[in-house]
Amino acid sequence: MSWITSLKISVLLVALFSSSIQVAAASDVISGLARVVDGDTLEISGQKIRIHGIDAPESRQTCLRGSVEWLCGKEASQVMRSLVNGAATTCETQARDRYGRFVSRCEAKGRDLGEALVSMGLALAYRQYSDEYVAVEAGAKASRFGMWSGQFVPPWEWRRGKRLDVSPSNDNQSCLIKGNISRSGERIFHVPGGQYYSRTKISPEKGEKYFCSEEEAISAGWRKSLR
Repeated sequence: MSWITSLKISVLLVALFSSSIQVAAASDVISGLARVVDGDTLEISGQKIRIHGIDAPESRQTCLRGSVEWLCGKEASQVMRSLVNGAATTCETQARDRYGRFVSRCEAKGRDLGEALVSMGLALAYRQYSDEYVAVEAGAKASRFGMWSGQFVPPWEWRRGKRLDVSPSNDNQSCLIKGNISRSGERIFHVPGGQYYSRTKISPEKGEKYFCSEEEAISAGWRKSLR
């Protein structure tokens, strides 16, 4: 083989290799096993991905069902984790946000992840950027799924500092059961007339709260004081 032929082959190989690198760099699809950061954020192969068209409650955000506070942000993350667990996730990039994350429509197990979370009431249609899931949100709202079963602050308002008022109403005289958290972390409720009722102080910032009935307290995971 002449050196000219060898040179032509080398040039061709370099051209082909360079072309494949450009295609990969220009690809708008990221796929692989996903790690869940929160309800609307994934990470695949070190790339942060913000799911297009939805806004899920933040990890520390809480919502209300009746007078019972629940960790809606953590639940959104847990459900998203169950949707992608052990499955290849494919995300088609739409744009980049101001934090450098890929804004993408993502699927796992043949299911649109954004649509799935909105349909369960664990994320809202992010109308500021897309109206794609507005109809899905309307269905979740009508069925009172997830956050729609009670009160919540839209995630975009929560990030700006707005919070739910979870303090008991002074006008509701039935909400007198005190839900206390012991030093060991045990959740115990005290009813009027109980030995420790009068000395029990409720600190909402610690997660303590009032309940309107014993059934409500038990369903929220608290046990009745033995005295």
